[in-house]
Amino acid sequence: MSIQTQTFTQIVQNAVTAIQGGAAQLVDLTVGSILRAFVEATAAIVLWLQGIALQIAALTRFASSSGADADSWAADYGFTRLPAQAATGAVTFARFTPTMQAMIPVGTLVQTADGSQQYQVVADTTPPSYSPALQAYVIAAGAASCTASVVAVNAAAASNASAGMVNTLSGAIPYVDTVTNALGYTNGADAESDAAFRTRFVAWVASLSKATRGAIGNALLSLQQGVSYSITENYLYNGTPSQGHFYVVVDDGTGTPGSTFLSSASNAVDAVRPVGSTFDVHAPVVVSANVAMVLSTASGYDHTATVALVVAALTAYINSLTIGTTLAYSRLAQVAHDASPGVLSATGVTLNSGTADLTATSQQVIKVGTLNIT
Repeated sequence: MSIQTQTFTQIVQNAVTAIQGGAAQLVDLTVGSILRAFVEATAAIVLWLQGIALQIAALTRFASSSGADADSWAADYGFTRLPAQAATGAVTFARFTPTMQAMIPVGTLVQTADGSQQYQVVADTTPPSYSPALQAYVIAAGAASCTASVVAVNAAAASNASAGMVNTLSGAIPYVDTVTNALGYTNGADAESDAAFRTRFVAWVASLSKATRGAIGNALLSLQQGVSYSITENYLYNGTPSQGHFYVVVDDGTGTPGSTFLSSASNAVDAVRPVGSTFDVHAPVVVSANVAMVLSTASGYDHTATVALVVAALTAYINSLTIGTTLAYSRLAQVAHDASPGVLSATGVTLNSGTADLTATSQQVIKVGTLNIT
């Protein structure tokens, strides 16, 4: 039940009305009178008590609490807020003179030009340039560059970066001259918002019956922020019918989730799956969206800067699509216009060299490919 609050003036007016209505004779309630001063002092206490009541109401209900109070309320049920995520991605270290061997040790820091965001080189056995024995990425003698994996030092949405923004070495590295990120980082996120926290709590309660699609979905969504998934029942991944088997396609927001994430997803599904059933977990197949368009820029706007804004907006929109979501061709021009008031028109728009929507199956996710925006 909601609390009907009153302002200080309303409290005083109601008190004055009540006194005058109940008095047997005329009373002095003018400003400055003793009785008026008593009424106003009482109203101040009532206003304070009203504030205490509102605070108690906010703290005792999950729907009205926020921040640390919401965390404390949910903790009674063993339910916790998803933490902030650090952006991850790759950078390319290069040099002008590829004569000597160069090493980039794990822990090396790189940053944006203004120094506002730093990224730390982490171990990743996927690139052939990484040496587990040396705990470093190696640019062999005669080679001009190598690619290394990095993770943002500060976990937040602000750690996301557009292509080319991570372009400064934090310290000197022998025989290495430059660093850059060819692709943007989009998987950084702030801690789960209060609204999302409450929504996920409802899904969690609904999943407590276990052995349901909702329970599996909640288990996957609780891994981290930015997760999307699809569940296909009674079929193998290759499309062969198989009663009692289901497969899950899950993405961490990058389109190419690593083995650690997929293992965590498999464990989460196994904890809530129906007894007697079998399942497997797969990463999505990435479908590249290659977009081209020609922009016309309004007077007073820098064309190059406007193009950069459109590229960033298209990248963010396309990479936000979840598993199985179609990329509508008509949305591309809309995203371009929304990116900047400097966009007068977007012509010659093509999506993968055509003008049709780009569809994705329950096994696929659409991510940005080549953007040719001029």
